[in-house]
Amino acid sequence: MSILEMKVPSPGESITEVEIATWLVKDGDYVQKDQPIAEVDSDKATLELPAEESGIITLKAEEGDVVQVGQVVCLIDMDAAKPEGAAPAAEAPKQEEAKAAESAKVEAPKPAPAAPQSYATGTPSPAAKKILDEKGIDASQVSGSGRDGRISKSDAELAAVPALGGSSLTATGARSTTTTKLSVLRRKIAQRLVSVKNETAMLTTFNEVDMSEIFRLRKLYKEEFAQKHGVGLGFMSFFTKAVTRALQMYPDVNASIDGDFKVNYDFCDISIAVSGPKGLMVPVLRNAENMSFANVEGNIKDLAIKVRDGKITVDEMTGGTFTITNGGTFGSMLSTPIINPPQSAILGMHNIIQRPVAVDGQVVIRPMMYVAMSYDHRIIDGKESVGFLVAVKEGIDNPVEILLGGDERKGLGL
Repeated sequence: MSILEMKVPSPGESITEVEIATWLVKDGDYVQKDQPIAEVDSDKATLELPAEESGIITLKAEEGDVVQVGQVVCLIDMDAAKPEGAAPAAEAPKQEEAKAAESAKVEAPKPAPAAPQSYATGTPSPAAKKILDEKGIDASQVSGSGRDGRISKSDAELAAVPALGGSSLTATGARSTTTTKLSVLRRKIAQRLVSVKNETAMLTTFNEVDMSEIFRLRKLYKEEFAQKHGVGLGFMSFFTKAVTRALQMYPDVNASIDGDFKVNYDFCDISIAVSGPKGLMVPVLRNAENMSFANVEGNIKDLAIKVRDGKITVDEMTGGTFTITNGGTFGSMLSTPIINPPQSAILGMHNIIQRPVAVDGQVVIRPMMYVAMSYDHRIIDGKESVGFLVAVKEGIDNPVEILLGGDERKGLGL
C-alpha cells in the first residue's frame, strides 16, 4: 500500500503555523491530483491546499485546528481504486448540482437528515453542567446552540429561568448566542492593532480637500480613459499620486523605526486597504511613484480581484512603506485610521459631501472630503505631518497643475 503523507507547505517567510479553515472534501473521499482539498488561514492570507496525488483521503486534522508548517494533515492512499462512476474533480460539482436540480423537480420534499452525532452532541459544557446540576435540570431537556448541539452556559442560564420561577413579566423570545473562533488572520490583525496602540506614539491630524477638479476630470475623460486603458478613472489614482509626491517632499513620513534606528526608503510602496471576504487586506503597489494613472488603476483593480477571490499572496501584501485606506466607501465621514506596522503613517479618505464653503469671499457648494493622517510621533514631528497632509491637499485641490504637469490630457495618458 502506497500512502502519501500530505504536510502543510510554508505559505511564506516567517509563517510557522496555519489554521484549517475549511475541508473541501470528506474523510474517505476519492480525490484527484491538484484538486483543492482544504482552505488554510495564515496570519496574512487564505490559501488553497491542493491534493499532491490521486487516491482515497484520510483526514488527520479538524476544521479550526492550528497546525504547524510541515505537520501531516491528511493521508492519501495512492493504491486505492477510483470508485465506479466517479466524475473528474472539475466536473463533479457541476454534475452534483444538475442531479440536485433534477431531483428537486420530481421528488417530494424530504425531511432533513438528523445531524451526525459527535462527542459534543447534546452534552453540556462544564459551566453549563454546573448550572443545570444546581437547578436540577435534566440536560436532555435543554436544546444546545453550540457546535454539534453542545449546551453552552447561556443555554443553561436560559433553561434555568422558568426553573427559578420566572414571572409572567419575564421577557420572552430568542436569547441564544453564537460563539465562533476567530480565524488566524483575524487574531493576527487584532494582535497587531493592539500592539500599535501600545507601542507607538500615534497622533492624527486632519484636513479637508475640494474634489471639484477631480470630479470635472473624471466626467470629462472617464469614457476616453476607459476606452484607451481598459480600466476606469477612479479617485485612488489621484490620491496615490498625491501621496507619492508628498512622501518625496517629506521623507520622514516614508520611514520606519527598527529598534534605535530610523529606516528611510527611496521608493514609495503604497499599501491600499481592500475589504475582502476574509477581512481587510493591504496589497502593495510597488514603486507607485513611477506609475502612471492607468498603471495605478489597473494594479489596484487586479489586486482587489485577487483579494475578493481569495487568491492574494503573502508577497503581494508585504513590504509597504505607507498605507491609504478609504472608509468613505462605507459612508464614514471622519475617522482616525490605525497605523499599519512597521509603517509610520496612514492616510484615511472619507465620504464626499456637498457642503457650503467660502471661495474668494463667496459661499459656494463644493464636493468636500475630510482626510485624516495618523502618524507615529516618535519619528514624525507635527511640522512634517501637517506639511505632508497639506501637500496631499494641494495635489487634490489642483490636480492639473500639480499631478498632471499642467496638461490634463497628456497627464492622463490620452
